[in-house]
Amino acid sequence: MTDRETEQDRRTVGTGTVLGSAAYDMGSGEIARARAFVRDFLMDARSLHGMPVSERAMDVTQLVVSELATNVCKYAPGPCLLDLEAGDGMLSITMWDTGSVLPTSRQADPTRMGQHGLEIVLAVCESFEVRREPVGKRVRVEISLLDGPRGDAAGLAAW
Repeated sequence: MTDRETEQDRRTVGTGTVLGSAAYDMGSGEIARARAFVRDFLMDARSLHGMPVSERAMDVTQLVVSELATNVCKYAPGPCLLDLEAGDGMLSITMWDTGSVLPTSRQADPTRMGQHGLEIVLAVCESFEVRREPVGKRVRVEISLLDGPRGDAAGLAAW
């Protein structure tokens, strides 16, 4: 952990919910740290707390955090908070940043180079919410930690 990344909390509360938080001064080097934080969080949830976390969920979660952190770097560099909450087969990821512009999904275009991050996030998450805050915005997504019989996310909601 560096002086720019501060693990604030990683604990179990109530009936098996695991929480984790980290703060970053978001620059391009911090994307990998955020991805590693969520990977370590899920590995601990699985090994220390006995939560089922599929390999698909491990990969998808790192991808989503990477995409959200990349958007912070591009559009709201500076302080960023990452909150994780795992329980009941779901992982909630909340990322706060100082940017006031809310993200919007663009029309799918396979010929467009780049700017597909939000499309990817919407495709793999079960829920997506953006809230304007007094300072900045808060993006919250949910990902199933469990796999269905075909290896896809259990209970995946169709967009």
